[in-house]
Amino acid sequence: MNAPDHITTCLWFDHQAEEAANFYTSVFKNSKILNTSYYGDAGHEIHGQKAGTVLTVDFELNGHKFQALNGGPHFKFNEAISLVVNCETQEEIDYYWEKLSSDPNAEQCGWLKDKFGLSWQIVPSMIEEYMNGSVTEKRDRMMDALLRMKKLDIATLKKVYEG
Repeated sequence: MNAPDHITTCLWFDHQAEEAANFYTSVFKNSKILNTSYYGDAGHEIHGQKAGTVLTVDFELNGHKFQALNGGPHFKFNEAISLVVNCETQEEIDYYWEKLSSDPNAEQCGWLKDKFGLSWQIVPSMIEEYMNGSVTEKRDRMMDALLRMKKLDIATLKKVYEG
């Protein structure tokens, strides 16, 4: 079996696919709408959508392809799936946090939910290095601090890690 050329993440929305794709491409630089498809008359008895209604919006965020689908109210996002944004600076973390977070009650450990209910992790890039470090007590100190935060603070995490 040949490997697929690429894998695209499909995000199921009730009816906000176009709004969501436009929002996400406005937040992330180097992003664009690739294609929009529409429901036709075929299959109306199954999907129940009016012909001409947006079916899917294909878009790209920083080189990663996504598809937003208007599939109806049958399924909702939950925390079992999240999109991870690795940030080099605190300014990047602050930017994405401000743009994406819409539910303060869902904020924990760098996780947030956007206005569509999609979960995101806004994390410093150095977390991977710290998590894979061989010094257990440094990693444990950092994790303890991280678990107490909502939006992650790079300076605090570095300070705690380094002791």
